[in-house]
Amino acid sequence: MTHFVEAPNFACDIGIVHLGLGAFHRAHQAVYLARYLERSGDTAWGLCSANLRSSVGLVDGLRAAGHRYHVAEFTDSDNVTLREIGVIQQTLFTGRDSEGQQGRDLEALLTRLTSSKVRIVTLTVTEKGYFLSPTSGDLLVDDAMIKADIASPNTPQTAPGILVEALARRRAAGLPPFTVLSCDNMPDNGRRTRNAIVQLAALRDSDLADWISDQVAFPCSMVDRIVPAMTDADFARLGELGVEDPNAVVCEAFSQWVIEDDFPQGRPDWEAEGVEMVTEVAPFETMKLRMLNGSHSLLAYLGAIDGVETVYDAVSRPEFRALLRRYMLKEAATTLHMPDGVDLERYADELLARFANDSLRHRLAQIAMDGSQKLPQRWLHGALERLQDGHEVPCTALGLAAWIRYTSGVSLDDRRHEVSDPLASRFIELHERHGDDPEALVAAFLAQQDIVPAALAAQQGFADAVTDGYRRLINTGLAASLSTL
Repeated sequence: MTHFVEAPNFACDIGIVHLGLGAFHRAHQAVYLARYLERSGDTAWGLCSANLRSSVGLVDGLRAAGHRYHVAEFTDSDNVTLREIGVIQQTLFTGRDSEGQQGRDLEALLTRLTSSKVRIVTLTVTEKGYFLSPTSGDLLVDDAMIKADIASPNTPQTAPGILVEALARRRAAGLPPFTVLSCDNMPDNGRRTRNAIVQLAALRDSDLADWISDQVAFPCSMVDRIVPAMTDADFARLGELGVEDPNAVVCEAFSQWVIEDDFPQGRPDWEAEGVEMVTEVAPFETMKLRMLNGSHSLLAYLGAIDGVETVYDAVSRPEFRALLRRYMLKEAATTLHMPDGVDLERYADELLARFANDSLRHRLAQIAMDGSQKLPQRWLHGALERLQDGHEVPCTALGLAAWIRYTSGVSLDDRRHEVSDPLASRFIELHERHGDDPEALVAAFLAQQDIVPAALAAQQGFADAVTDGYRRLINTGLAASLSTL
């Protein structure tokens, strides 16, 4: 069954600027705002969405379509809601164009951010887009792009740099600051965003840094919706439903958004659209990171090195389902402290059902990207808590062993794959130096203190478990390794 929802023809003021015009934003935050607009008629919260990196094509494509596009929400392969989204009013591009020029629309973005009508800035720039150490949370001041923003603060390249410059302009103009709402998968994402922006501002002007620290709200949030990268098959499937839209997005029907309610300049009435406004988001955030995202990473690395292509393909195999259920309930859930009424066993079962959605082709290669930035919050911090309480983490140890193998760029049957990670070149050097000695290789990876907490690396039993898992994967293969669990 196919259900169609057309977008109304409202002209909106732009009250929210979003940094990170990707598929997730278009299928999540923009959908909530579109539904809010359709229900309430409140035109104060239109979107300006900016693409900071990748291709200019999406920006220009949306402009050519009047900023309208479609989201296909699949319950399963037979049931879909096709929703036309019209809440985006402006798209901008600040990355490098085809001629290598930086910041085509940078000044337009900074001007928009200085508008008195803009009261909220949201972000989906991935973990690496904040330029923070995954372990310490400190700004990576030696990163080339951060150095460029320090040297030329008026023409920033990074999300933190753009926000610092925009806030500096608002302060100089006597305007109140906008609220900064991170929608990326990081623990304490609001506080980590504050760290990035305040630390970068302090390198420019200590008074500006103090003003940001005192005046700008950085609520935390938790976002959840599975949004795979689009494939030719997805576009063909939409074409069969009568939708020819190069900007379309396919996703699951499930969606969740939990936000700390701290918006001094006001916000949309999100609750009416199912957004959970809470005083503390941390328990929900950690639950999702460790159970959903942690499970995804297990599938990504264990599956990818064995030639498994998608989440659906993996969870269709009983051994993977058993692995995920054990990991979620025995390792991840035992580290969580949830409010009364939250049933973690039920949540695990719901996740397995979502992973088994046969309408989504969520590629493991997409999930495997940027593991160095993701694994501390998905696996490593929880593993350390459990080990310090005297328990073991065999699923996490085997997953880390699989990640180490994955970073070599070679699967278990010697097929090559791309390793998309900010630290990929470092990993290749470690494999070249220690690849013939599993114990030395694991020790070298555990010694990467910008990824692995020092207290975890010091747990000899964990190091031994990762080494044993690595040897089993290499010598006996994936199926035999999973059978030991």
